[in-house]
Amino acid sequence: MSFFDSAYRGGRPPWDIGRPQTVFVELEKGGEIRGSVLDIGCGTGEHALFFASEGHEVWGVDSAPPAIERAKAKAVERGLGVHFVLMDVLELHKLNRIFNTATDSGLFHTLSDEDRPRFARSLASVLEPGGRYFMLCFSELEPPGYGPRRVTQQEIRDTFRDGWTVDYIRPATFESNTRKEGPKAWLAGITRR
Repeated sequence: MSFFDSAYRGGRPPWDIGRPQTVFVELEKGGEIRGSVLDIGCGTGEHALFFASEGHEVWGVDSAPPAIERAKAKAVERGLGVHFVLMDVLELHKLNRIFNTATDSGLFHTLSDEDRPRFARSLASVLEPGGRYFMLCFSELEPPGYGPRRVTQQEIRDTFRDGWTVDYIRPATFESNTRKEGPKAWLAGITRR
């Protein structure tokens, strides 16, 4: 059983706040989330369900079966048609679909150095040229300790240097159900060339 399977089976993990992260709500309200959306590492589906409630066609993918089970149950309860798929994010081409927008709340910082370029290629296989990828990840400005590895702006730029344009990387907060003020994070907006 993976760490994520255990985290979801054991209750509610710190990142599952029962609603979308505020930064993604603001991106939607600002008109940056366009067209069809792929939520990568969707967890229990709060972001995907939010985007669907705003009128987007949405797919959510995650590798943790308990998370996908919960996401599907929430979609039924809320009467929202989101396609939730159990899959490895390094094999997104298997979706056989192209999206206008991709979102990632807390997936990128879980990837190993070796998997980051593979992930960028996987993402490029499902995002249209000119499509946008919005990623929220832990920042190296968050002090060492509990939580995932920290990511620097340079690591983001290095991963997305070939075939991508990093439009911005700005400070953000990763909201949590265990801390009043969440960890320091980066919000990156990246366009596929």
